[in-house]
Amino acid sequence: MKAAVAYLQPFMEAEKAQGVVQPRGRVLLATVKGDVHDIGKNIVGVVLGCNNYQVIDLGVMVPCEKILDTAVQEKVDIVGLSGLITPSLDEMVHVAQEMERRGLTQPLLIGGATTNREHTAVKIAPQRSDLTLHVLDASRAVGVVSGLLDATQREALVKKTSAEQEQLREIHADKQRRPLVTYAAANAGKPAIVWRTEDVPMPTFIGRRVIERQPLDELARFIDWTFFFTAWELKGKYPQILDHPKYGAAARDLFGAAQKLLARIVEEKSLTANAAYGFWPACSEDNTIVLFADESRTRELCRFPMLRQQAGSGPYYCLADFVAPASAGLADHVGAFAVTAGIGTQDLVKSFEQARDDYNAIMVKALADRLAEAFAECLHQRVRREWGYGADENLSNQDLIAEKYRGIRPATGYPAWPDHTEKPPLFDILQAPEVGITLTESSAMSPAASVCGLYLAHPQSRYFDVGRIDRGQVQDYARRRGLALTEMERWLAPNLGYDRGIERV
Repeated sequence: MKAAVAYLQPFMEAEKAQGVVQPRGRVLLATVKGDVHDIGKNIVGVVLGCNNYQVIDLGVMVPCEKILDTAVQEKVDIVGLSGLITPSLDEMVHVAQEMERRGLTQPLLIGGATTNREHTAVKIAPQRSDLTLHVLDASRAVGVVSGLLDATQREALVKKTSAEQEQLREIHADKQRRPLVTYAAANAGKPAIVWRTEDVPMPTFIGRRVIERQPLDELARFIDWTFFFTAWELKGKYPQILDHPKYGAAARDLFGAAQKLLARIVEEKSLTANAAYGFWPACSEDNTIVLFADESRTRELCRFPMLRQQAGSGPYYCLADFVAPASAGLADHVGAFAVTAGIGTQDLVKSFEQARDDYNAIMVKALADRLAEAFAECLHQRVRREWGYGADENLSNQDLIAEKYRGIRPATGYPAWPDHTEKPPLFDILQAPEVGITLTESSAMSPAASVCGLYLAHPQSRYFDVGRIDRGQVQDYARRRGLALTEMERWLAPNLGYDRGIERV
């Protein structure tokens, strides 16, 4: 569709100049400051453009001032913000506050993987007197935008949205009232782990190693295609989605195009996949994972404070539970990794955009994301073998996707380890910039198609959601991190089981 629109563009522009055809409205889109993710935003832009809306796309990592200055200068009708990492949520709050302060009355649309209707209703919408609403996916963007720009529909949409957001605020308040166990009780209710020598294997090496130019054809075998379809808003498991009665035809077309482009990327080596990983002596202490420089364990390399669950009836998990405490008298180890498959993405995307091929430009980013996750899976398999306990593994790709293996690889910013500010010390020990991965000021990884985290090997290690936590734990965590409470609250905002208020730090 976008290719057809691009072909017709000169004719459409001529008609606009003659006053025959006018765009249905002007929409500004931007990924907020500190965030580099834009697949969803780009899909929204293409969909709106194909429906005769003029889209002003400012790209990624866009400061608030540029967003609002452009909105004024271009006289846009609607402002749309996107973000993936949790710090982007606070940045969206800031943009809403500044729109109110400057008197900008345009509707504000919120979207992105970490955003949701509840957060929009509770944290962002109350910052403005004018409408702010969450848009679930690109397929709904046209309906929302057309409704907002139609005088006969807008009043009903505003009324409906306001009622829904008030209800969501009440639901949120009810959640906040649900009791959490105290931090002391959560610590007392941690899972019971019996530490045995056979559960703490010795890695084949200590320290850091690098993988440069990992063959992409090897990574392709590890791709979990289910999440590829999710990125394109086709929800369903692969390969069953290919035969879905409603989405099957679209899924097969998409899959065919992806396979064709992936084969080209592999053959031309247009993307580069690098990694840094390693093993270090470690122990747990006070809900913190401590890494040492060598087996003498006399010099600390770094510390990773962790958070513990406080909701429910227990046991209350913390990632540090899966690393042996010094008191166990066992020589435990922890692994760490940072992988990317996104080097070269920008150049390849630019070549497609210059050819007005937005479909393949977006496809490149979606495939790069899948290759990065595949690299993380592939490397984890290698690590389990180098750690010894996975030497006899014989798992299919479906077994790997189903995590039918021992050990976990928790990533920063995910439910079990939600703090993005743990990335800098992780990057320091891995020297990640040397393999082409850097961090933005909000700790988003660049290239976006990158993954980083820890390897934990204990047989009882598992993934979990930290969920809501109380002020007592946040205070203790801030102490262990060496950061101010207000700073820690900003980074952990989605996990706070209390109202910190809204402030700009």
